[in-house]
Amino acid sequence: MKRALSLLLITFLVVACTKVPITGRRQLNLLPESEVMAMSLGAYTDFLKETAPLPASDPNVQMVQRIGRRLADAATKYLNENGAAERVEGFNWEFNVVDEPTVNAWCMPGGKVVVYTGILPVTKDETSLALVMGHEIAHAIARHGNERMSQGMAVQGAGMTLQVLASQKPSLAKDMLLQSFGIGSQLGTLAFSRSHETEADKMGLVFMAMAGYDPRGAPEFWKRMAEQGGQKPPEFMSTHPSDARRVADLEAYMPEAMKYYKP
Repeated sequence: MKRALSLLLITFLVVACTKVPITGRRQLNLLPESEVMAMSLGAYTDFLKETAPLPASDPNVQMVQRIGRRLADAATKYLNENGAAERVEGFNWEFNVVDEPTVNAWCMPGGKVVVYTGILPVTKDETSLALVMGHEIAHAIARHGNERMSQGMAVQGAGMTLQVLASQKPSLAKDMLLQSFGIGSQLGTLAFSRSHETEADKMGLVFMAMAGYDPRGAPEFWKRMAEQGGQKPPEFMSTHPSDARRVADLEAYMPEAMKYYKP
């Protein structure tokens, strides 16, 4: 009996352990991606009800949708050609802009992308916006949200499935979902999130290059982000790498990203 359970556990872990495209990092996603996508879609729909997106006639919306389609097409083509088509299975890409001053953008599982107008004065041009959107799309394709949710379930879920947690403790499930795209509170979680940010930087750089955007502008964008000011925590207390670390990492990875750039 014990041997059978051990074999079952090993089989489960082998199935759950996959490689992230481009970086090749091994990851363990314990939750069915379909369930994470379904819960994310609910949160996304609620967000758009509370914060109405700008109309399709708005020039910024047209720009975001134009960039988004190029990035999604390039990423999907790469995944299909490299045996990773399941990474975007069930994705229904949507690109929205909300009129909010926050310097932010995000992409939920399923390809739901939201850009805040507050980030546009910092991006300044389509290339830098493609960098930001490529980074957020990379989070979804790399299934970072699933990893973070899996970690949260291990700590808070007490062995429950995601469906059971959502039905019995809906507030906790929603908080865990939102935190999987935001800021954690423990150093272990923070370090884990920083590794995701670095991975999304690299993948996003490649996706923008594949879509025809010059990745060499990436370091300048992050230097502009650094100039935004504000009180920033030390790197070990932040979910994101420091701006200086980020610039250095991007410059080091640039030769690899340029292999995919065809203007």
